[in-house]
Amino acid sequence: MTATTTAGAMPHARTSLPRLRPYQAEIARAILGRVASRAGGSISVEIARQGGKNELSAQVELATLVAHTEAGGALVKCAPTLTPQARISLERLTSRATAAGLGRLVRRSGQTVHCGRARAHFLSAERHANVVGHTADLLLEVDEAQEVDAEKFDRDFRPMAASTNAPVIFYGTPWGARSLLARATAEHIEAERRDGVRRHFRHDWTAVAECVPAYAQYVEGERARLGERHPLFRTQYLLEPLEDAGRLFDAATLAQIEGSHDRQRTPRPGERYVAGLDLGGPDLHGTATDRDETVLTIARVTAGAEAAGAPLVEVVEHQSWRGEATESLVAMLADRLRRVWRVRRLAVDATGIGAPVADLLTARLGRQVVEAVAFTAERKSRLGGALGPPAPLPHRWQHGGGGVPPPTRARTRRLPRLRRDALRRRPRRGA
Repeated sequence: MTATTTAGAMPHARTSLPRLRPYQAEIARAILGRVASRAGGSISVEIARQGGKNELSAQVELATLVAHTEAGGALVKCAPTLTPQARISLERLTSRATAAGLGRLVRRSGQTVHCGRARAHFLSAERHANVVGHTADLLLEVDEAQEVDAEKFDRDFRPMAASTNAPVIFYGTPWGARSLLARATAEHIEAERRDGVRRHFRHDWTAVAECVPAYAQYVEGERARLGERHPLFRTQYLLEPLEDAGRLFDAATLAQIEGSHDRQRTPRPGERYVAGLDLGGPDLHGTATDRDETVLTIARVTAGAEAAGAPLVEVVEHQSWRGEATESLVAMLADRLRRVWRVRRLAVDATGIGAPVADLLTARLGRQVVEAVAFTAERKSRLGGALGPPAPLPHRWQHGGGGVPPPTRARTRRLPRLRRDALRRRPRRGA
């Protein structure tokens, strides 16, 4: 097969690969056409959640590899995290190769898939990830582009496509107006107005539902459960960006979160506490101000304080650090959580650099206390849905109780599961 055939159908795909839906096939033709003609440029793709974006991407990757088996070349796909996001994409590609009868031709080696002289690299776009040295002379893909740091992409990934002017594809669902995906989308829409060449493909849940009736039933259920104006329904199914995308909740919901209790610097006898830990990133440029903050959120859990006996979660304290050495930070956190607050459960953001810290805290506090949570878009959606109606919202101490800003998405997303687990466990002696 030659590179010029990539815009056509896969030779084995018609009977052994899932047939692409019309909207998927249209996007595949646009991408593969750019690969075959070496037209360069970029395309943005927004498809409603579970609408087949990953299947589309896998088949595009497979067609590109097979078409360049003899000529060689590399495509690069980056994702917000290596595990699980990039690795899921890698596994989907290899499974589609097997389904197409190409298992002997396509083989995996680490985070790279080889097909003759062609190869596909799957990389992390986390801020600390070292990806220097890779080249994307065939195709550069960005998965969940709304979650990829734009500065990281511009510095480390975009140059990978420069030597051959390879096309760049941004996949995702909208979140905020300043995300990498939103920036690409705006550029593409403006370019379309100038020359009429389509660069932005948007298919909300209704487009998917036309092809998959069962999907329509599922989304209708989500709309009834969450409400059509819920941020998750708006972004993932209606494909609407949020004006205040730094938070999971809008202003009205944030007002509901405001509690009437006071901030607590220390625990009170007889109360039960859970915690969430959001790890800050490394110092990328040699200045302490470049580091993200590590934030510990402490919440009090009270059984039966809401309607129908559902537990009430009250955020009573936020504590933060910047630039602390890992060893001293872990030792301090373990002592504070075990001896001072005596937390029943601790959720640690184990996405990327948080994973080793989660392991260290697990060794000190035990698996019965620590839960390592790796966040994907789907998991965020489930957790966000758990915070929506009719579930009770967590409450933060009343305004003026300490000057720390209201809970952000990173600080509140761990609470639903924590409050359930905390109430299942028996009180510790002396708690």
